[in-house]
Amino acid sequence: MRPILNLAAAAAIFCGLALAESWTGPLVDASCADQQKDVKACQPTATTKMYAIQVDGKFYKLDEAGTAKATEALKNRADRAANPNEAPAPITAKVSGTKDGDVIRVDAIEVQ
Repeated sequence: MRPILNLAAAAAIFCGLALAESWTGPLVDASCADQQKDVKACQPTATTKMYAIQVDGKFYKLDEAGTAKATEALKNRADRAANPNEAPAPITAKVSGTKDGDVIRVDAIEVQ
């Protein structure tokens, strides 16, 4: 009986992972993107409270956990260490997770 339960648990985990998707695009300040719709004007800064990613011309907001992960990833970028309020070039992010409408529930994020 126990091997069957282990197999069922493993199958459930792999099915959950199979539903995860990934997106790559510019990481932007979500509140700015809501108003301006311009990636260049909406570069994230140290004061950004909510992030979004632009994919194929459409903005997808990151969930609360994704915003925390994006904030941490941006803090660890070597090119932002000197001046965290300055965005020298567009920030590209690869986001893995599941999409729920216009919101991505983030499992992992990698900024480049």
